[in-house]
Amino acid sequence: MGARKHERAEQLKAEKKQKAIAVLRDCPTSPRKMRLVADVIRGVEVNKALGILRYSKKEASIRLETLLRSAIANWEKKNEGERLEDNVLCVKEIFVDGARMLKRIQPAPQGRAHRIRKRSNHVTIVVDKLEAKVAPVKEKQSKTAAGVPAQTAE
Repeated sequence: MGARKHERAEQLKAEKKQKAIAVLRDCPTSPRKMRLVADVIRGVEVNKALGILRYSKKEASIRLETLLRSAIANWEKKNEGERLEDNVLCVKEIFVDGARMLKRIQPAPQGRAHRIRKRSNHVTIVVDKLEAKVAPVKEKQSKTAAGVPAQTAE
């Protein structure tokens, strides 16, 4: 392996050590309903996300709350030397994929049958430390400094 490739592999390994992943497979809720709840907590700090899920009316929020708690526990297990209270964790990634569909038949008039698709999904949550993004601060220039004379009230 080349030097650059080796350095990049070490960098990815160090980044992966900070992340914690939790996966929920074959959840019997349609992916569309689960995505509605997942979009609300994407990028949110973990304690705030737990509060959102706890007081949400959606049935999918119950399953996502347990999954988020599992991801937090995975992060604590990976980073045993660090305390959860000292670090600010956030939901870095959350995505919902479609899983298998159970196909059922609903009787219809005149001897026909309609197909019912009972959908399920897979949910993946990635929890990571919240990095403080420092935006470059632009200094406001006064009008006199920009070359435009200031107006005086007479």
